[in-house]
Amino acid sequence: MTMSDKTRTLKSVTEKNLGILGHNVLNTINGLGKFTNYLTSVCYWAFKPPYRWHLFTQQMYFIANKSLFIICLVSVFSGAVFAYQTYLGFQGLGFDSFIGPVVAISLAKELAPVLSGLVIAGRCGAAMAANIGTMKVTEQVDALEVMGINSHQYLAVPRIAAAIISMPILSSIFLLVGNVGSWLIGVKVLRIDEMTYLQKIPEFMGMDDIFEGLIKATVFGFLIAVIGTFHGFEVKGGAEGVGRGTNLAVVWGMVIVLIVDFFLTSFLAVIL
Repeated sequence: MTMSDKTRTLKSVTEKNLGILGHNVLNTINGLGKFTNYLTSVCYWAFKPPYRWHLFTQQMYFIANKSLFIICLVSVFSGAVFAYQTYLGFQGLGFDSFIGPVVAISLAKELAPVLSGLVIAGRCGAAMAANIGTMKVTEQVDALEVMGINSHQYLAVPRIAAAIISMPILSSIFLLVGNVGSWLIGVKVLRIDEMTYLQKIPEFMGMDDIFEGLIKATVFGFLIAVIGTFHGFEVKGGAEGVGRGTNLAVVWGMVIVLIVDFFLTSFLAVIL
């Protein structure tokens, strides 16, 4: 291969890579534009009558009530394993009595809202995307629009409102059950003095810690529902598109929870 052939080949590869990069950048900008338009539409229609309370209560039942078992299961073992790991770390330092407040504060500020958010993103975010996506490919969404019903108001707003209210409730339950799991391991298994264990929790844990977790849970609920419904409306291409939209809703829901958690932690540490 001559030098000119190598130059042409290198130029062709460079142009191809630049084309792929430009295509990805344009797709990202286009996607952000669609998401912004969708979010604006949802916020607008959320305050416009009619208010469909029956759809809201159905979604509350699905998100909050139907998620109780998995939330309790995850929380009790999260609290238990975190208490045990903390005990192993503190045992050599003689700080065994601080296991209660350490676990309680960690659950209140981080573990309860974040793990609840990940569970809801995997369970409810996926269901939202699959449900709306199926309606989209079977043209039920178009039928709503033909009947003069705004699809964002009818399908997205009740789900988002229910998620916003359900997430703090589920996070609070996670906090309570997680502390029960921590207490069982700390007091009943590791034989830490129960009175000392319980007394130190209110000494180090305040309402600010609980409020921080509840604020995070509320924001996570909003983001998970918005992302799940958005990907449902973006479904194209039949059953394959529904699966792709569901996968995107779960992945982005979980990623956004973890990313936003960092920025919320930094922001709330300043104002609380």
